[in-house]
Amino acid sequence: MLRYVAMLALCLCTLNAQAAATPAGTPAAGSLVIVGGALRADNAAVWERMVKLAGGKGARIAVFPTAAGNPDRSGNRLLELFRSYGADPFLVRIAPQPAPAGYERGPNDAATAAQVAAAGGAFFAGGDQSRITRALRNPDGSNTLVLDALWRLYRSGGMVGGTSAGAAIMSAAMIDNAPPILDMLKSGVVDGREVAPGLGFIGDDVFVDQHLLVRGRFARMMPVMLKKGLKVGLGIDENTAMIVDARREVEVLGYRGAVLLELAGASSKPGAFNISNARISYLDSGDRYQIGTGKLTPSADKTGGLVDPAKPSNMGPLFYGDILGNTTVVEMMEKLIDSSEAAAVGLAFGGPLSGSPQTGFEFKLSKTADSIGYESATSAHYSVYRLRLDVRPVRLAQPLYTDELPQSNDQSSKTMRSPSPATQPAAIGVQPR
Repeated sequence: MLRYVAMLALCLCTLNAQAAATPAGTPAAGSLVIVGGALRADNAAVWERMVKLAGGKGARIAVFPTAAGNPDRSGNRLLELFRSYGADPFLVRIAPQPAPAGYERGPNDAATAAQVAAAGGAFFAGGDQSRITRALRNPDGSNTLVLDALWRLYRSGGMVGGTSAGAAIMSAAMIDNAPPILDMLKSGVVDGREVAPGLGFIGDDVFVDQHLLVRGRFARMMPVMLKKGLKVGLGIDENTAMIVDARREVEVLGYRGAVLLELAGASSKPGAFNISNARISYLDSGDRYQIGTGKLTPSADKTGGLVDPAKPSNMGPLFYGDILGNTTVVEMMEKLIDSSEAAAVGLAFGGPLSGSPQTGFEFKLSKTADSIGYESATSAHYSVYRLRLDVRPVRLAQPLYTDELPQSNDQSSKTMRSPSPATQPAAIGVQPR
């Protein structure tokens, strides 16, 4: 018993000493590794960078499986992966109350907090982000000892990373329990319903989202940013990371890229969701973005590949029927920046059986004097910076499609069987709402 009391006293002294060394107002000297989800075991670039930022080979990394549906399985797999890349990880078993068996020590355990504060890094598994915030904050909203320890780790130069749910917590406002994207655009967002407080490691002036391109989530970032008055949004795709250093410079690393939304010059009118004069950029792997200055720098393989607007590769109109499709917005941006056209249009509508299928949104991308593109010398990838983005509500003329093809003088067309509704192109007349 005396030994336990002595150990507890030592832990509390350690925490107090660390708190004095890194007060709450101290700028962070550490790094963030914000992963968009689905981080593969063979993505060595991201795993090795996390280990390096946490201190290199043998680095102690606190693994938080708190968000996962099966935290022990998720946590143990993360331990295996970090060990395979040379780290010395350990599991932090904390969970929202009531805690499951094995998690009784809790987020206000002084020994656990001291262990976290002394680590070189921390990493949050994916799952449900609200489980992380509920576990790390007390019922009155104050920080638990473990959350204070995480901040000390970060402010003193450590690495704080997370994937999926572990990425969502990085901003001060996070999306929580959100409906489908179209429903968010049609119905709006409410604080405490679709938007909840995150942990804010990246600061209170930047919004972060994840699974960005695969799930078309760039569109849901805008109503949240407007609701919270945020001018900068960063969305990261799967198997890809944003590395944010102490100078708040963002480096994209991994399989795909990130979307940057800038709303400093944007406006919105009352009514159904709309926005005018937003700026959207696509940062490919290797690109950098300075949050403070707004400076964008392409990856080394693109520095000599400035797209010449006088010599476009793509000719003719650019139209996309499902702007929320997998990576569709990036394809649209890449085509437009190297196109003879000044603008491209994409639509977002629900299916015929969805609620109010006739109502949707038009996304218009336009080139401006600030728009610039870079083409890779080694791949077909582009970096596209600061296209203008305007979104307005629109309505489809009814019916969406018919069973019969229009007749013509061509005898072959008269005898052709009509395709099924599932395969026949829709004659779409889009009208502003």
